[in-house]
Amino acid sequence: MKNPLNKRLPREFRKDFGKYLVIFLLLVITIGFVSGFLVADGSMIKAYNEGIDKYNTENGHFRTSEKMNDAQIQSVEENRIRIYDNFYLEQDLTNGSTMRIFANRDQVNLACLMEGEFPKAANEIAIDRMYADNNKISVGDTLKSDTQSWKVTGLIALPDYSCLFQNNNDSMFDSVKFGIGVVTSEAFESLDSPLVKYCYAWKYNDEPTTEKEEKEVSDDLMKAINKEVSLEEFVPRYLNQAITFTRDDMGSDRAMMIVFLYIVIAIMAFVFGITISNTIAKESNVIGTLLASGYTRNELIRHYMAMPILVTLIGALIGNILGYTIMKDICAGMYYGSYSLPTYVTVWNAEAFLLTTIIPILLMLLVNYTVLHRKLSLSPLKFLRRDLKRRQQKHTLSLSKRIPFFSRFRLRVIFQNISNYLLLFLGILFANLLLMFGLLFPTVLDHYQTVLQDNLLCNYQYILQIPINAMDEDHKLESLVNMLYFQHEVKTDNPDAEKFSAYSLKTTDKEYKEEEILLYGLADNSRYLPIDFQETVSDKDVSKKEVASDATPAYISSAYADKYFLDIGDEITLKEAYEDDTYTFSIEGIYDYEGGLTVFLPQEQLNKLFDLGSDYFSGYLSDSEITDIDQKYIGSVIDLDSLSKISRQLNVSMGSMMYLLDGFSIVLFMILIYLLSKIIIEKNAQSISMTKILGYSDLEISSLYLLSTTIMVVIFLLLSFPIETVLMKALFRGIMISSISGWIPLYIDPVLYVKMFLLGFGTYLLVALIEYRRIKKVPMDQALKNIE
Repeated sequence: MKNPLNKRLPREFRKDFGKYLVIFLLLVITIGFVSGFLVADGSMIKAYNEGIDKYNTENGHFRTSEKMNDAQIQSVEENRIRIYDNFYLEQDLTNGSTMRIFANRDQVNLACLMEGEFPKAANEIAIDRMYADNNKISVGDTLKSDTQSWKVTGLIALPDYSCLFQNNNDSMFDSVKFGIGVVTSEAFESLDSPLVKYCYAWKYNDEPTTEKEEKEVSDDLMKAINKEVSLEEFVPRYLNQAITFTRDDMGSDRAMMIVFLYIVIAIMAFVFGITISNTIAKESNVIGTLLASGYTRNELIRHYMAMPILVTLIGALIGNILGYTIMKDICAGMYYGSYSLPTYVTVWNAEAFLLTTIIPILLMLLVNYTVLHRKLSLSPLKFLRRDLKRRQQKHTLSLSKRIPFFSRFRLRVIFQNISNYLLLFLGILFANLLLMFGLLFPTVLDHYQTVLQDNLLCNYQYILQIPINAMDEDHKLESLVNMLYFQHEVKTDNPDAEKFSAYSLKTTDKEYKEEEILLYGLADNSRYLPIDFQETVSDKDVSKKEVASDATPAYISSAYADKYFLDIGDEITLKEAYEDDTYTFSIEGIYDYEGGLTVFLPQEQLNKLFDLGSDYFSGYLSDSEITDIDQKYIGSVIDLDSLSKISRQLNVSMGSMMYLLDGFSIVLFMILIYLLSKIIIEKNAQSISMTKILGYSDLEISSLYLLSTTIMVVIFLLLSFPIETVLMKALFRGIMISSISGWIPLYIDPVLYVKMFLLGFGTYLLVALIEYRRIKKVPMDQALKNIE
């Protein structure tokens, strides 16, 4: 026999169509976005992993000072590897960027053609798709250098440059001012030969199965190659940021997206719970009659749960359809906006379906069942009497008669709806947190750019690239000769130049991801970093902190201190990459420098600590450009432009996502206020009807009910700001620690709070206009329907 209660469901749906519609839309948008993200993320990771084999990605590459002959290649290949030519040269383009040009490779690191076609003529080139997007270059456009021009015939993705790192030791890739291109073999041979870098890619005959094994094999290979040729660079795949950075980053946002989904679902579940409670209050007579007529509580629970679960189920299904179609492409576009990825095929993601459909429905079931089970546990008589209080309230809260009548009335409305307002506060807190992050991110990057400009150690830091043959422990005499020649070649007559030593170590903190720390060895009385290393911890009045006798005293950068909550007197332990050797440093001071995670030591002390030799140095600090050192000996140049890569790239990669976040937070804010304002007005519909009978105008009635909500919204907006500031500091820190190497300090512009308040209050005013129309529609005869 069919349940007669089911006939009420369509009627309930029509009656509360607006409420169910906005909840449905919010669920569709949220589940659609998260589902699309998880599907795109899973598909991208699968395409990336398969692309390693599909495009025959190198196991590593090395660069030599001279072109290898056949005998040298044959000798190196005896180490169970296969060597491929991977020559390139770099051209400075007229748009201010640098293009690294390869001959189109047909054996290793094969290009994936995204659009157009591969070059066929000498004046044609196919370029990296992401570089083209960032510089607004299309197929058919022309690239120009000072001496040459090329017609762009295609857009490509290269597996060995999924992240556009110009130098492997850069802290951040740069897809705006650095690009990759391929030309025909004939065109490459006609280019300026002195600029050609003799780079070779290799593939193992038997690939190592673990990263540790790969390190051991690659270390042996480096020694073997160095016996045959003079190495300038040696980068195995596990150390190649241009390949591994993408792999490490993809999927890292997954946990945050899932948490975001469940917060929204939980908020919606509680909104449903409150609306159901309101429905039970309105239909208490009907419920009492049904219970007295023999209907069980479980039957009524199933009835009142049907509509929320049905809306959630349909919303989840349509959201998943949206996720696999429109939203998937939007989320994939976010990845394509950051990385040079090949084309991908959408794959079914069972986990995404579970996380975005099954679990939200279970969560909705749990919350609504809990609310209904508690509400429907009263006796039928209490429902018939419309007495739904578990404890009899002895008296109402006393309000002073000195308070004007309208103000007392508004306070009563607030006290009667305290649970609704509490949920509204939580919703405003969450929505404003999203809005704050969306508005905050661009200002943080702009501020970081300004801080870097005012906070440079010097205008140029030149990190020299020591030839590998000058560090060959198996041929010490030859290595010494090569080192002496290198030191002679890197002398400069620039009066601004000041020598310094550098050494790289890794962090050991288990709660954070491993990160590279650059150690500076500074000359005595450095003109660029006026640090007095003679001061001790006791001089700085931090005697309460004990310092181990074997800890090396050092200064650290303010960025390092901020990121890891370090202070003067603390100790840090760093280690060699892939080695067990560790070094402990006691923090003697903190130097104001936001450009990187660095440790500062006297040059003599650093050289001695790492057995580098008393005359060793790694580079120059200078306020003017050094022009009398051969470029092949310069590994990297740290200047404002290179330090700005992080902020510049994050702005490109995440800028569009911030607009989505702003839009979603405003929609969530509007929906929550709409639903809860609607509940308050429906709950007080009989009182509103009575006041109309007594002669009050719609505007006066609105001032009683809507102004109460207005006051609470203003209070909640203002209260949320300090709470969100604390939450944002923790959230921003977590994102910075997990997402990037280095550190970007949090900066909150006071104007941000004004923007947030205006956006929040402006959104509320739109909802208030809708609710004012609802008050106007409340009929006078409603007050006569439920007279007790």
